[in-house]
Amino acid sequence: MRWIDFERILRDMQVARFVLPILCLIPGCSADPPIGQPQPFKPHAIEPSAAQKGGALKLTAAQKSSIGRKIWQNESAGKITGLTHWNDGEEFPSLGIGHFIWYPKGFNGRWSETWPEFVNYAMRQGLQVPAVGRNPDCPWPNKPSFMRDFNGPQLAGLRHWLAANMTIQTEFIAYKSQEALPRIMRAAPAHEQVRIKSNYEKVAASANGVYALVDYVNFKGDGTNPTERYNNQGWGLMWVLMEMKNVPAGQKAAREFSAAAKRRLDLRIANSPRARGESRWRPGWHNRCDSYGRAL
Repeated sequence: MRWIDFERILRDMQVARFVLPILCLIPGCSADPPIGQPQPFKPHAIEPSAAQKGGALKLTAAQKSSIGRKIWQNESAGKITGLTHWNDGEEFPSLGIGHFIWYPKGFNGRWSETWPEFVNYAMRQGLQVPAVGRNPDCPWPNKPSFMRDFNGPQLAGLRHWLAANMTIQTEFIAYKSQEALPRIMRAAPAHEQVRIKSNYEKVAASANGVYALVDYVNFKGDGTNPTERYNNQGWGLMWVLMEMKNVPAGQKAAREFSAAAKRRLDLRIANSPRARGESRWRPGWHNRCDSYGRAL
């Protein structure tokens, strides 16, 4: 299985146009009132990237499947029931293999909402998303109403569709990762940009490093959203790349990325509001980060 020559591609690009060249790597409301017809879908414009316009190097179907299943395993242990999930203590459900966030109407959280963007992406590729998933807002207002309908036809149907369309979800996750680096380079402090570029290239030099870069953006974001911070300290990809120690490219860089991600997540837990109880997520977060340091 042959991986892309990231170093050659990244060296030939200017910083402002860096992308991760792996594009092809690459649901509800309460019982009363009942869910009605979906409202017009709110647009999330996705402009074609340089990779989409042509010249993107593709990975095999087997590679895409491997990455997608690994992400699904990370998010919900590869279970069909985990494709429509609502975490305790959260105000929104998480859907699909990447646990894309979907906000109920009237809720505006600090986290980047990704389910509407995924639906927009899938529809642009010609897929017919189930009607309930095309609602502009999550029609279930809270977890109890969501769980009452969990085995109903709408959520069951949505899970069936998601399980049958894993590839488009993987491609969307890879697309989001590909679009992250230009934003990071624009948002990062000037004195950190060379370090970020270098660490990104070092991590991308191994197959599991590519998986780490793709998965972590889906897991904790690119780090540029100012609302996704506690005490002005973030935990997304930008912060992990700045956190990394100076190590050689390849497996050592992938292992250091894993360690740096755990350090940033531990800092997040330390800075988080006590009422959120984020320490309960530490074991799972660490397990996920540990997978970045292991060969695929």
